[in-house]
Order: sequence, then structure tokens, then C-alpha cells
Amino acid sequence: MQEEIKAKRRAAIEKAAYKLLRERGYGGTSMLAIAKEAKASNETLYRWYADKNALFKTMVESNAKATKAALDAAVMDRADPLTALEAVAPILLSMLLGEKAISLNRAAAADDGGELGATIAAAGRDSVFPLIEKLIERGLETGAMAAPSASLAAEWFISLLIGDLQIRRVIGTLPVPSDGDVSARATAATNAFRKLCRT
Repeated sequence: MQEEIKAKRRAAIEKAAYKLLRERGYGGTSMLAIAKEAKASNETLYRWYADKNALFKTMVESNAKATKAALDAAVMDRADPLTALEAVAPILLSMLLGEKAISLNRAAAADDGGELGATIAAAGRDSVFPLIEKLIERGLETGAMAAPSASLAAEWFISLLIGDLQIRRVIGTLPVPSDGDVSARATAATNAFRKLCRT
């Protein structure tokens, strides 16, 4: 029961942090303001997160959790790389184009200090990209795929999947895509990736 209460409090804190991030930007969002918005004590925030950067790192990790879990499972289960990437593609795309990721990226673009951008890179891309590389490396080792390197093929996969969609979301020229749009884009991207990497 205690863990359930704590999880609800954490969700309320993160919700407050996203709200203030959209309204004030990263620089204008303080731990005290988040605590007030979430109706939590400042001491609780510092006890749970240590500082603002750690709080936002937790938020990025939480947002990428489903994608990372799917990739981790595929790597551990030694799933077929292309089939695994097809399963992960819509999860990853939904996350990257969702309101949370867009709010974080908009704030990072306006953060002159670069602290939030570095946090997003470390807790997001830098934890997900190596797992995509591992899957592709397996495909290259077994001969199921062909590419100059796993790293380059992972870049191809990300480029085909995301293209300029996230930046268009960040600058406000693209609405939140429907589940159907995400599914269609993921299918088209993984089909193109299969053709690009076929042996």
C-alpha cells in the first residue's frame, strides 16, 4: 500500500513538472515551484530526486521505459532482430512524438545551458540506441541482415522511422499522430529497413 501511495505521489510530481516545464521552460522551473504545484513538500522532492536534473532524468527514463523494456526483452530472448524491430517501432515512435517527449524537447531547445538536452540524451537516446545496435549486430552476425556496421544500420532505422516528424512536432507544425498514423509509419519504415538490409 505504501508503494502505491508513493507511486501516485511521484506521478503527481511528474505531472506538475511537465505542466511547469510547458509554462516556464526548464530554467524557469524550480524544485520549489514543482513541489507547490504538486502539493508536496520541497523536502520530499529533494529526498526522492536529489536535484532538478535528477527529477527530469527520472521523467525521461519513465517516458522511455516501455521502449527500453521491449528492446531489453528482445535482446535477452534472442528474438529475430527484424521481427523485434517491427514490434518496437510503433512503441518508440509513439513515445518520441507524444506530448511528454515533445514538452521535454521544446524546453531543451530553449535551455541555453544545455543541461536538459544532455539529460534527455543520456537517459533517452543513449540508453535505447545501443539496444537497437545489439539487435542489429545479431542480425549481421547470423547473416540475416547486411549493412556496413550495426551502428550505421541503427542510424538508418531511426532515420526511416522518425525522419523530421519529431522536429515538426516540436515546432508545432505537426499534430499528435493517431494510432493509425503511427502504425502506418512504423510499418512503412520497417519494410524499407528490411529492403535496405536484406542479404
